[in-house]
Amino acid sequence: MSATLSLTVSATTATASSLKLRNCKSLASLNSNSTLRFNLLSSPRSLSRTLYRVQATVLQDEEEKVVVEESFQPKSFPEIAEKESRGKSAEDLSWIVKFEQSINIFLTDSVIKILDTVYHERDYARFFVLETIARVPYFAFISVLHLYESFGWWRQADYLKVHFAESWNEMHHLLIMEELGGNSWWFDRFLAQHIAVFYYFMTVFMYAISPRMAYHFSECVENHAFETYDKFLKARGEELKGMPAPEVAVKYYTGGDLYLFDEFQTDRVPNTRRPKIENLYDVFVNIRDDEAEHCKTMKACQTPGNLRSPHSYLEDDSEDESG
Repeated sequence: MSATLSLTVSATTATASSLKLRNCKSLASLNSNSTLRFNLLSSPRSLSRTLYRVQATVLQDEEEKVVVEESFQPKSFPEIAEKESRGKSAEDLSWIVKFEQSINIFLTDSVIKILDTVYHERDYARFFVLETIARVPYFAFISVLHLYESFGWWRQADYLKVHFAESWNEMHHLLIMEELGGNSWWFDRFLAQHIAVFYYFMTVFMYAISPRMAYHFSECVENHAFETYDKFLKARGEELKGMPAPEVAVKYYTGGDLYLFDEFQTDRVPNTRRPKIENLYDVFVNIRDDEAEHCKTMKACQTPGNLRSPHSYLEDDSEDESG
């Protein structure tokens, strides 16, 4: 009986001691956790360092990839919504551009049919009328640009320089046709001048509303001029090679100052095109090539801010070398 009682007492004592030991460990862990939480809350840097150490330990031990759940829809972001709106606006803009170009092509084709009917087998007179009309848009562009500059709305010196150089080139085309006798009949002068007046105000109105449309219309006119001169050279090339070149053409293409000649060719580096004029065939070859350069410049103008004076690149290079 006494032995049984002693065993029970010893067991109870052992159980109590084990419970006390567990409670002490729990209290110690609780105190350490409380101290850790207090330290972490009181020091953000220690919190971040502890978290990084824990994450690094987990990645090193388990080598598991962190899976990020998509808790949002990408369309809800303002940047993506802005891109979608830009795409819609681009589609609307493409529709407007096609509409403007279709109007320009219709107007150009209508004028071409009239010229083909009136000036059948009268090449020089046709060229006189064509050159009188072709230089008018550049006057209109310069007029509107000067108006914008006077009001303080927009100022671009490169556009003014290039358009003036283009009008200077077309003026010499016109002088060449006059020296060849293209303006000898009063009807040709009357028709060309009245079409030019109407075309000027139409271009001013068009350029004020949509410069892109005005530049494309001028591109269509210059493209027609290129095709006209190209057909003329193929049809009468051998005949033209035996005829002398007009004096005004020799002075313009082989003169000393060719700054304005290089200025309207925005797709070329200055001083890279220097024509040789030996006969009338060379004159019309260069006039045809001039019209091709006008087409390139008008195409570049249809993108806002895309036009730049060719000589400005040389000025930038010289500044870089001096620097």
